[in-house]
Parts: sequence; structure tokens; C-alpha cells
Amino acid sequence: MSEFITRRSVLAGASAGAALTTLPISMVTLAFGGEREDFTFTYISDAHIQQIKGASFVRNWDQGLKRAVAEANLVKPESDFVIFGGDLAQLGKREELDHGAEILSKLKGKLHAVMGEHDYYLDLGDYWSKLYGPHYYSFDHKGVHFIVLNSILTSEQWTFHRWPTAEQRMLEMAGLDNPNGSPFMVGDKQRKWLANDLAKLDKKTPIVVFSHSPLQKIYKGWNFWTDDAEDVQALLAPFDSVNVIYGHVHQIQYNQIGNISFNSVMATAWPWPYPQSYAQAESHLPVLTIPMNRADPFFERDATGWQLIDIGSGRVTARYQLWDNDQRTVAFDHKAGHPVDIAYQEPTQRRLPQTHY
Repeated sequence: MSEFITRRSVLAGASAGAALTTLPISMVTLAFGGEREDFTFTYISDAHIQQIKGASFVRNWDQGLKRAVAEANLVKPESDFVIFGGDLAQLGKREELDHGAEILSKLKGKLHAVMGEHDYYLDLGDYWSKLYGPHYYSFDHKGVHFIVLNSILTSEQWTFHRWPTAEQRMLEMAGLDNPNGSPFMVGDKQRKWLANDLAKLDKKTPIVVFSHSPLQKIYKGWNFWTDDAEDVQALLAPFDSVNVIYGHVHQIQYNQIGNISFNSVMATAWPWPYPQSYAQAESHLPVLTIPMNRADPFFERDATGWQLIDIGSGRVTARYQLWDNDQRTVAFDHKAGHPVDIAYQEPTQRRLPQTHY
């Protein structure tokens, strides 16, 4: 690496607030106008480490995670902690999880982990728990309450009674366009836990929720969907400031539902295109989105980039820089009451330095 990634360079041209970069790391700065101490955390997601032959792994995917870890370690001043947003493995094998965990172990900061469906459906998260602990939990940091949810559960019938082997169950869940898949959910037990966790908090406490799947109903055909999303949103609705950050979708998404701001992060493995159905009635995203075509198979980092998100006002302003694509800003229009998408040019443009292995 030729230079450090600094908060100053990442925030160039952005207003003070929360910044989220995606190249493929996400650096988030929470600013509270003097009420609380500002701090930064880093977000990495969707590595999909896959073992192919013997000890060999899909190079593009594990190299993407290595690059994210290397760049996260170069952020100065250091982030307070790191979130991994799920799908560390592709098929949930111990060898894949171990390989991913070895790469993540190089991170300097404390790691908090979210579990994805690719980590779960082989052994129902047993080995994941040995590596990273509970499937859902909460913690407090400098006046902010953080909640990690396991949002990729399915019905007991689908999980326990439909497939002859655990391997078949994992393969069925690993597909994108898969009619044998099952919609994700948080589930009754976890929602009761969430209600009890939130009952201890003052309604003015800032809430940040990390889930793997979006806590929205976006596109059921690709399982960009959480069946009990409205029930989870109802539990979060009484709080003044709630932000949900999620992975899983391998693309940029943004939304505002009442007091809840939703933002996805990009993957370190590959990007997914936007389904055309997003423009149809099934979509709950704003109409104005950033088009992203299917990735170029000869350019392993196609459609990746970085983004800045300002949530200092309680509403998200996202500034996106996608490689080989137009720069965009998505800002909440208070008069209109919804996000709008506008073109912009940053005062100084720079790419984050390249990593070579």
C-alpha cells in the first residue's frame, strides 16, 4: 500500500456525520454534535470463502477479504471496532470458516460478527458459535446501543424436515434464483429477546442494528426479504434514531421507513445486479436507485466502490463512488419526505490505494 487511508481522505467533500466507505470496507463515523463522543467503526461483509480442491480456495473471493482486512488496518486513527456482516463461508464448511477466520484474525480491532445463511445452513450455526459466540446479541459503545440479529432463520418444516442431508439443505439455500428456498425471518423467540433488550433503553438512545438480510421486504424472488420485517420494525419504531446496516444483497440499497434508515454494504466477493422487478410493486425501495449492471467476468472488482453516509441529522445522505460508474448522492428530502437521487462531483477525487499480494 502506498499510503494510509485516513478519516480526512475518506471524508473529503462530505459533511460531518456518519461516513460509510465501500471498497470493500465500510468506515462508519457516528457524530453527535457534542452530546456524545464521536467514534468510527469498520464494516466488512460477504466474503463467501469457498474451498474448491483440497486446500485450494476461490482466489478472487479470499483475496477480496484479505484486501478488506489490509485496508481496514490502515485506517488512521484506528476504528473503535470492526463488524463482519455475514457469509464468511460459501457452503458453511469448517475449512471455509477456518480460512475466513484466519484472514479476519489479522484485524487490529475488536471484531463483532453477524451470521449469514451460507455460514448457517450446513450445521445450523454450530461451528460459527465456536468461532464467534452467540447468533444474536447486543452491546453498548459510547452511548449507542448496538444490536446484532440472526435474520436468516426459516420455518422449522423447511429447516428440519425437508432435506435428506445437511449438505442438500446448504446447497438449496446457497442458490440465488432457487424455488426451493425459503423466506428468511427473525422468528418469535428472537423478537421476544429483542423486545426485552429494547425495553431497558430510553427512547432517545441511538440504535444501530446489524442484520445479514435486509429487515425489509425488497425482492422475494432473490430472498432479499425478511418475512417478519414489519414486526421487527414495530419494535424499533418508538426510538428517535434507528439505523439498520445489512449485507447479503451485494449491492447498494437505501431506504427510509418512518424513523428507521436502511443502508446496505457491498460485498468483498462479487456484486449482484439490480433485478428489474425492483421497479415493480413488490419493491419497497425508493424508485430512484443507482443502476448496476451484471459484473464483467473479466474484471474481478467490477461494480465495487465506496460510499459516504451522513446520518448526523438522523436521516441518511449517501455519497457513492462506484468504479467506472457515475458518482451519485442520495439525500433525504425533508420537504418531499423521501430520499432523492442527484448527481454530484466531489471537490477532490481519489481512489483508495491498491493492494497487491
